[in-house]
Amino acid sequence: MELLETLKRKIESANDLQSVVRTMKVMASASIREYEHAVESLDEYNSTIEMGLQIVMRNMPEGMTAARNVEKNRLGAIVFGSERGMCGQFNEVITYYAIDSMDKLGIMPDKRTILALGERLIVRLEESGQTVKERFPIFGSHVDITSIMQEVLIKIEEWRLQERIDQIVLFYNRPASGASFRPNMLYLLPFDMDWFQELGNKKWPSRTLPTFTMDWERLFSSLVRQYLFVSLYRAFVESLASENISRLFSMQNAENNIDERLKELNAQFHHQRQTSITAELFDIVTGFEAVTGGKR
Repeated sequence: MELLETLKRKIESANDLQSVVRTMKVMASASIREYEHAVESLDEYNSTIEMGLQIVMRNMPEGMTAARNVEKNRLGAIVFGSERGMCGQFNEVITYYAIDSMDKLGIMPDKRTILALGERLIVRLEESGQTVKERFPIFGSHVDITSIMQEVLIKIEEWRLQERIDQIVLFYNRPASGASFRPNMLYLLPFDMDWFQELGNKKWPSRTLPTFTMDWERLFSSLVRQYLFVSLYRAFVESLASENISRLFSMQNAENNIDERLKELNAQFHHQRQTSITAELFDIVTGFEAVTGGKR
């Protein structure tokens, strides 16, 4: 009888856990859609910024040229991870990818400055022998994302001016086809000046060209800051979407495992219950025969 009670408690616990897993699946699915919509909005905003840069580059003052050859002696790496667990191999994937990519860039570990977002990621990086100099927590709302990215932009400016970091790279997971994700690397700085030149030579989509009256350098600087902010924000949002994709996949596997476990527990419960009933009936028959002396 005690075994039946134990099995009952295990079944109840499994059912409770299954409810939690299903709730997390729903929340992960909703978050994925939310971040996908955010990426779509960022695409439109980014297109607007690029059109602004296109006009600015078409009106570049004569004699003004941008430096193309920048020495890449120090690396600033910004790695996006997760604050919460239960997201499978999400943090491990981006950790190994970031370390491997930095090694391939030829920057020695003592020339790397790593900024990590997400406590779970920080643990993985430090376990892999990397020194994390800057740490940022991750929050879920769009207001928090904006605030964090503004702080990261300030930190990037400090890197460039105070620590002479001349190369800044983003490492993050981004959604891929088939409800999956893959690690990605994005060069944030220095800028690809060939891309700026191509942008300035690109054909304008209409016959009317916009113009501007403010100082060229001020406008160019403002648009570049917006471009950097959008690049950071998009990387963050795509990382969050990938995190929830990984969490959804993990919860699906967990739900399948719980279903299998419930089948086993229910089968054991019914078998034990039938065995108990059979034993009780046997005891009744044995007792009856003992009382009647085996006579009907």
